Amino acid sequence: MSTPDRSQFSPLRMDRRVAIKWMFTAAASVAILDRASLGAEPAATGAAKTAVGYGTDPDLIKIYKPGDVWALTFTDAQRRAAASLCDVIIPADAKSPAASALGVPDFIDEWVSAPYPDHVKDRATVVDGLAWIDAEAQKRFTNDFADLVASQHRAICDDICYTPKAKPEFKKAAQFFAKFRDLTSGGFYTTPEGMKDIGYVGNVPLATFEGPTPAVLKHIGLA
Repeated sequence: MSTPDRSQFSPLRMDRRVAIKWMFTAAASVAILDRASLGAEPAATGAAKTAVGYGTDPDLIKIYKPGDVWALTFTDAQRRAAASLCDVIIPADAKSPAASALGVPDFIDEWVSAPYPDHVKDRATVVDGLAWIDAEAQKRFTNDFADLVASQHRAICDDICYTPKAKPEFKKAAQFFAKFRDLTSGGFYTTPEGMKDIGYVGNVPLATFEGPTPAVLKHIGLA
């Protein structure tokens, strides 16, 4: 089977207002997924871009331009690595598109760029982890992670996908993978496509509504 050429792979950008609204909507899901598996405090190298305080949440009616509200974190190289890793975690299948096709990398970029304390910690973890995964890809295969084929992606991710069984030299990378996997899942499964993938229906309006049955009305004393 031929492998697609990913050398020009560049994920599409999502409107910032949509991404910010999505980030707030998904926050509860990500909090549930996060199992506090990161352990040690993240290195400071990932916290280069620091937002100037917080206290007023974004106005979700406005159209935001790059640099408004808070500066985005990801460089183009980091976005490419993030998109590829998202798609390793949740690839396209017969039921739904890949995570990057739904804009999950933009969700993660907004998440790690937000100035709230937990997000600042996640920024360091994610930025350092993306740097590691590109460096590891270069070390093993002399290419960036985004430009590897599926078997090479698996070779790296198999070493970091389960923290308790990761070798000592991969423990920190495994902690990054755990966080990134939770962010990817929290973002993906709060999209309409992701909810459909797991069969979640939610609040869907009925085509017709005939009201409560006579038995119900009698039970509550209204008939």
